[in-house]
Amino acid sequence: MVGIVSYGAYIPIYRMSSEILAQVWGGSKQRGEKAIANWDEDSLTMGVEAVIDCLGKMDRELVDGLYFATTTPAYREKQSASIMAKIADLRRDIPTADITNSLRGATSALRAAMDSVGSGSAQRFLVAAADCRVPAPDSQFEALFGDGAAAILLGNSDVAVEIEGMYTITSDFMDIWKNEDDHHVQAWEDRFIITQGYMAHIEEVVKGCFKKYNVTPKDFNKAVIYAYDVRRHGELVKRLGFDPKTQVQDPLLAHVGHTGAASALMMLVAALEDAKPGERILFVNYGDGADAVMLKVTGQIENLKSRRGVKNHLKSKLMLPTYGKYLHYRDLMKWDVVRQPPEFGALTTSWRDREWVLSCHGDRCKQCGTVQIPPQNVCTWCQAKDDFEPVRLSDKTATVFTYSMDHLTTATLDPPNTIAVIDLVGGGRLVTPMTDSDPAKIAPDMEVELTFRKIHDAQGIHHYFWKCRPIRV
Repeated sequence: MVGIVSYGAYIPIYRMSSEILAQVWGGSKQRGEKAIANWDEDSLTMGVEAVIDCLGKMDRELVDGLYFATTTPAYREKQSASIMAKIADLRRDIPTADITNSLRGATSALRAAMDSVGSGSAQRFLVAAADCRVPAPDSQFEALFGDGAAAILLGNSDVAVEIEGMYTITSDFMDIWKNEDDHHVQAWEDRFIITQGYMAHIEEVVKGCFKKYNVTPKDFNKAVIYAYDVRRHGELVKRLGFDPKTQVQDPLLAHVGHTGAASALMMLVAALEDAKPGERILFVNYGDGADAVMLKVTGQIENLKSRRGVKNHLKSKLMLPTYGKYLHYRDLMKWDVVRQPPEFGALTTSWRDREWVLSCHGDRCKQCGTVQIPPQNVCTWCQAKDDFEPVRLSDKTATVFTYSMDHLTTATLDPPNTIAVIDLVGGGRLVTPMTDSDPAKIAPDMEVELTFRKIHDAQGIHHYFWKCRPIRV
């Protein structure tokens, strides 16, 4: 039986409250908040976080493929999935693909991965989804769109959630779209896209699934159904025959926002965090048609409770203090010219250093066990030469040895720029920027962890590296 072996999720630490938007644009103050990616985050970095959460301490050699769903890829013509596979330290002989241009990409990727595992061409297949959509200021979507990511690992053994069946419809219906030169999404009239698009297509796919597999709403403990907004989601689940109080998964809109291609998958992860063996779940996604997936939870679900998932990421947050900070993070205005040397980047250097820059590999001396990052030819402790073995350090925690803060730099959109010298557990000292932190709480000996982030853009290339941050618990 093919099913979900593991799951993971990621929610940025920053949140923007609805009150801030009301203060800027007027209107009634509403409750709620949405997750805002930091200035050094994008769909790729968030997808990496979800994948790492999903894999945990699992042997990365066991993963046979990776599909990544997003409507906001880092590049127009360059796979994000191939970069993600390198960062996650997966094997080179695996297929990777980006599934873009549709909010239903996550379940399209799930179907393709499920077919691979079911046919025997793969034993374990990763499906990740992430989005960082930028809504137009003072638009209907500004309070709705949030940022986040989720990932699931499909397999044919040690299955925590069996996939009992799947039903799909495809449609050319246009509701929300984005052209090549658009900075923000476009949408047609609200009532039309809700009644003829969202509700009509989800009703069709759910009823088709019920007929195909001879089931009813009473056969499911939980319904995880894609949400356009809170009100329409509530109306839809009632029309489908589900009890909103006991059967329906919270769409996360009031806490995270609508996270695009990752939205439905994040809802599923949240549902699995509370799922018990024997329960059945109906999982429905929408966009260019709709998918309905029937799931059954097994006893293996108890082995996944250590994941950060949705719950633990929701507990860890920092409130964005002003709307101006958000404008800077998303580069939504024309700013004063900053006089600084141009950023430099070289693909030759990036390719040469990819093992430690992307995969976060250090070297362990075979003579004395000293760990070094970046890798060196000579051991700094025993001076042994060219006698090292690689070691992955991305999943290590660390403590701050010392740090400095630069309040005048232009190297960050969130000053001060904190550079920390950290000592990794198990060996290795790394000099790296710190992110997602409160400057007033940074101190020597504080515990930190590594997180993959953007450093800068130069010559049309996104440059990434491993930064540190206070441990999120």
